[in-house]
Formats: sequence, structure tokens, C-alpha cells
Amino acid sequence: MFEKLNLLIPLGNFIRNKSIQNFLFLAVIQSSNVLISIISMPLLIQSIGVDQFGLVNLALSVIVLLNILVVFGYNLTAPREVAQNSEDKTALSHIVSNIFSAKFLLACIASLIILVGAFGFGLFQEYRLILVFSLLLLFSEASLPLWFFQGMEKMKMVSIANIFSKLLFLMGIVLFIHSPEQSKWVNFMLGFLGVGINLLLLGYIHTFLGIRFYRPEFSAIWKSLKDNILLFFSSFASFISINGGLIILSFFSGAETLGMYSLAERVIMVLRLFPALIIQAIFPNAAKLFKENPVEFNRFLKGVYLRVLLFGAFIAGGAYLAAPWIIQVLSRSELRESVVYLQILSAVPFLACLNIGNITIMLVSDLKELLFKASWMMCVYMVVVSAFLTSKMGGIGLCIGIISTEIIVFLICLVLLYRHNRTLFHGFYS
Repeated sequence: MFEKLNLLIPLGNFIRNKSIQNFLFLAVIQSSNVLISIISMPLLIQSIGVDQFGLVNLALSVIVLLNILVVFGYNLTAPREVAQNSEDKTALSHIVSNIFSAKFLLACIASLIILVGAFGFGLFQEYRLILVFSLLLLFSEASLPLWFFQGMEKMKMVSIANIFSKLLFLMGIVLFIHSPEQSKWVNFMLGFLGVGINLLLLGYIHTFLGIRFYRPEFSAIWKSLKDNILLFFSSFASFISINGGLIILSFFSGAETLGMYSLAERVIMVLRLFPALIIQAIFPNAAKLFKENPVEFNRFLKGVYLRVLLFGAFIAGGAYLAAPWIIQVLSRSELRESVVYLQILSAVPFLACLNIGNITIMLVSDLKELLFKASWMMCVYMVVVSAFLTSKMGGIGLCIGIISTEIIVFLICLVLLYRHNRTLFHGFYS
């Protein structure tokens, strides 16, 4: 009995650890977003059709791209500021007020960019109405207080709110989206529910946590924008490289092809989360080992790397073999073109795993400049090569371009790491 209690007590302490709780709740948020996205796919395809589903996803891709402007690196810097001032309510109130003001201003700028592009330059013609109705998603991102709860280490509330919002969205699809003409309301509903839930969270922050909302201090906002500019450009380049395929395809293909590709891309983007989650999971221990015992760090990272590559190969092989079944389940129809896209892209999760060692080494050794260079070199390669291949081969060409990008970024990081610090390079690869 006492041995059982001794086992339970450390486990209880482990679960009560704030950092562990933060990680678990972030995992819950990410998992719920992925799950709702997967569940909503067959519902939307049945309700609005494959072509409109492709246009809705294309509009969403444009919004997510501009959300990087709204976030502007605050997802990395804001939690640290909140944590450092968590005991000073006055300072914390000014930080919160300035960050929300900055993100709201950036959301307005992003909205203006879309409106000028749509009505001033005649862009986005095929899905202009859907995109305009999607603008509310920018303000949903601007009002999301996830960074605040991360810094305060109170993630339970925001994770519950996120799940509730997504469940309401799923219910809204079932109740209100029944025809292709209603496709413009899909992203609008997602943004509307997001803003509503975020306003409730802001009310909670003000009422129960004692945070006041002050007028924005434009000098402080300007300083934070300048400090975050490098993070913004790195995030922008990475997003284009990983998620820009659908936008490139829209210049060369029709709505039906976009829908076929979008379905396959969503599945692959879910699977591609695996290497990112691995890096997030091993980073704290890897950083500690790197500082205290470089030899043990290399041994630890090599062990993780080999296991991840094996599991990544298993995921890729499973996705290839199960592609017809996956598309059948998600679309409830046999979309052969979508199956072909998914089978070609099934290599992406494994290829993304190749770079886990390089990225982890750069992070623990604080080589942010190398990551910045690698992200932009990858972005330029992806846009040029994918656009060329897509113009010649359509969706198949885009899939080949995306696969080659994963290989090229691995080689880029390999060369940059070798040229910058050969000791780190040989320590891991020898």
C-alpha cells in the first residue's frame, strides 16, 4: 500500500507542475483544433460541395497568412512579459492593454490589405465574398488572450473556452450550412464565435484577475513592434513554405482542383504536426543537457532522432497505404485525384522529421540568425520551384515542389550548421 502511495505522490507532483500543465493544455487546444477540423471536412463537403470547400479553404489560407501579421511575434514575447510582471497588476495591465491594442491595429491593417486587394486591384475574384466574410477571423486572432494565460500559467480556462468555441462551430455547420450558396458563412461563423468567446475571456481577465484596460501607449507599442520584427519575418517565411501551396495552386487551377488538393493537404498538415510536437516536447530537457553535458546531449538527441525517423517512416507509409480509405471517409465519395495528391504528399511527415536534429541544435545553442536565414531560403525555393512546377503539371507539380522543399530545407540547415559551428555538427552527426 505504501509503495503505491509513493508512486502516486511523485505522479501527482508531476501533474501539478505548472510547466507540464501548460504543455498538456496547449496539446489539448491543438488536438481539439485538429479533431474539429477533421470532423468538419465531410460535413462541409456534403453541404457546400468540393469546389466551394476548396474556395473556403483558400480564403482561410489567406486569412491565416495575414494572421501572422496580427500575431507579429507576440505569441513568443508576450508570455515572457506577462510572466515577469505577473505580481505587478499595474504593469501587467499596461502590458495587456498595449499588446491587445497593437494586435487590434494590426488586424485593421490586415483587413485593409484584403479590402484594397479585393476591390482596388480586383484580386480574389472567385472567392472575394467568402474572403470578405472571413475578415472577422483576423479580429478573433487579435482578441485571443492565449499568450496572457500562458504567461500566467492558467491555461485551463482558455483551453476549455477553445474547445467550447470549436464545438459551437461544429454545431453551426450542422444547423445552418446546407447549400453551396451558404459557403460564405463558414469562416464568418468561425470568426464570430471566436470573437464572442474571446470577449468572455477578456471579461474574466478584468473581473476575476484584476486586470484593467488602459489607453494604448503608442511609444511602447512601436518599441514592441520593432523588437518583434525578426520573429514576424521568420514566421511569415515558414508559413509560406509550409502552407502556401493552396494559394499558389489557385493561380493555375479551378475550384474543383483546389477542393481536391485542399482535402489532401489538410490530412498532411495534421500529420506534419508530429515533428513540431516532438521538438516542443524534447526542447526543455535538450536545452538542459546541452548546457550541462554536451556529450549526453548528443547521445540523447541521437536516440530521439532515430526513433522519430522510424515513427515518421511508419506514419508516411501508413498515410500512403490508407490514402483511398482516408479520402473516402472524409469526403464520403471516391475522389481519385485527391487520393493521388495524398499519396504523393504522404512522404512529407517523414521528410520533415529529417530536420529535427538540426532545428533542435539551433534552438538550444540560440542560433536564431541561422533559423532566420534557413526559413527565408526555404521560402524563396518553395515559391519559385512550386510555382514553376504547378504551372507545368498542376496539382501534381505542387506536390512535388512541396516534397522537394522539405529535402532542401534539411540540406540548407545542414550546410548552415556545418559552416557556422562544425563542433556542434560533428558532435551530432559523427
